[in-house]
Amino acid sequence: MQPPIIQFRDLWKGYPMAGGRVDALKGVSVRIEAGEFVAIMGPSGSGKSTMMHIAGLLDSPSQGVYELGGENVSALSRDQRADIRNRKIGFVFQSFNLLSRCTALENVELPMLYHRPAFPDRRQRALAALRLVGMEARAAHLPTKLSGGQQQRAAIARALVNQPALILADEPTGNLDTRTGQEIMELLAGLNAQGITIIIVTHDPEVGQAVRRRIKLRDGLIEVDEVA
Repeated sequence: MQPPIIQFRDLWKGYPMAGGRVDALKGVSVRIEAGEFVAIMGPSGSGKSTMMHIAGLLDSPSQGVYELGGENVSALSRDQRADIRNRKIGFVFQSFNLLSRCTALENVELPMLYHRPAFPDRRQRALAALRLVGMEARAAHLPTKLSGGQQQRAAIARALVNQPALILADEPTGNLDTRTGQEIMELLAGLNAQGITIIIVTHDPEVGQAVRRRIKLRDGLIEVDEVA
C-alpha cells in the first residue's frame, strides 16, 4: 500500500519570544494521500503558512513527526532538506518569483541546475513543462513582457519541471484578477487530474471551493477537515 504523501503526527512549531514561546502549530496531526487536491485555509495567524513551510521542508517542527512519502524528514539538516525539496517538491508563489533578466524558458530551467543534467535534456524538459501549461509560444519572453496569468503559468511550469511528488502553492491567485485566477485554478485542477498532488495555502473562499478537500486552521489547531 502506497504511503501518504504527507503525514504529520502531533506536530508542534514554536517560536521564541520575550518571556516565553509562541506556538504556531499545536499538536497537528493530518494525513494527505498521493493525488489529493487540498486547500489549507484559515485567518492570519492561524498557522497555515507555518504548516506549508514545514510541509515544504523550508522549516522543521519543534516536536512531532513529519513523514514525506513514508520517509521521516522531521530532523534533517538544512542541506538534506534542500536536496529532498529540490527533488520532490515544487513551489508556486503569489508573487511568481521569476527572475526578471531570464526568459520564461530560463526561469523554468532553474530548478534543474541543482542536478546539472545535460543541457539538451534540460531545455527539452523545460519546453515540455511550458507546453503543459500552454506557454510554449512565450518561452523566449522576459517576465516583464508577460501578463500576470502568464507569469504564474511559467511559475507553475517551473514547479513541474523536476516532476515532483508534491506541488505547494502559496496564494497562487492572490495577485491575479478574478478571471485569470479562475484560469489558474482550472490549470491546477487539470494537473491534479493527471495524478499530481497539489496543496494550496489560501484565505480565499472561492479557491477553497475549487478543491476536493479543505483543512481549516485556527490558532494552530485543525478546526475543520472536510471533503467537498
